[in-house]
Amino acid sequence: MTDAELAAHLAEVAGRILIEVRESRMFEGKALGKAGDATANEFLCNALRAQRPEDGLLSEEEKDNSDRLAQERVWIVDPVDGTREYGEQRSDWAVHVGLSVGGVAKIGAVALPDLDGGTVVRTDRLGTLPEPAHAPRFLVSRTRPAKEAVAVAEAMGGELVGMGSAGAKAMAVVRGEAEVYLHSGGQYEWDSCAPVAVAAAHGLHCSRIDGSPIRYNRADPFLPDLLICRPEYADQILGLVRSMDS
Repeated sequence: MTDAELAAHLAEVAGRILIEVRESRMFEGKALGKAGDATANEFLCNALRAQRPEDGLLSEEEKDNSDRLAQERVWIVDPVDGTREYGEQRSDWAVHVGLSVGGVAKIGAVALPDLDGGTVVRTDRLGTLPEPAHAPRFLVSRTRPAKEAVAVAEAMGGELVGMGSAGAKAMAVVRGEAEVYLHSGGQYEWDSCAPVAVAAAHGLHCSRIDGSPIRYNRADPFLPDLLICRPEYADQILGLVRSMDS
């Protein structure tokens, strides 16, 4: 099984596990999120250690091990990206399974278990980007839209679209449901490794909002910002962000 096939398989199975946990009706509210995180994390981490024992591993739901810093290949996973949306049975939550090679998000799969009966978007099965909307659609947090995204959307005559998890937002750009995902409110490597790998494989622009590359497997996994967008918008968006900082 290739790395891409493994990532997709694990993301899909973890998504099914999460649906089963929710449908068991044994948990509600925050307890549901904790149960889902713990169950999916146990499956993903055990499976990766069994299938790729020589690789490093970083998960949102496990204590970090600095041994990964010496490894070229590191799996970076988020068992439930969008815990609130998962509990509310919305479609905008995701499971992330990504592989960083030399600090670059190379391989990944993002499962959207509540979308279209279960969807997995992956780096080894590529489609053509749909035609963009006449006015660019900017994906933002449902509750805390990034100020840069608001300002850039206004300058470009764009539309703000609220959505849940980072993975769901990134995949909405891949799927042609929006053109731009600009985030500046702070994230972690597990929030974006798999989505960035998938988005880049599909020909989208992926970078920090200052235009610099997004690097993974660092000692501090905090990532302040990112931009995922259709390539034809990248220069204009980055220029507008720079003009705000000057």
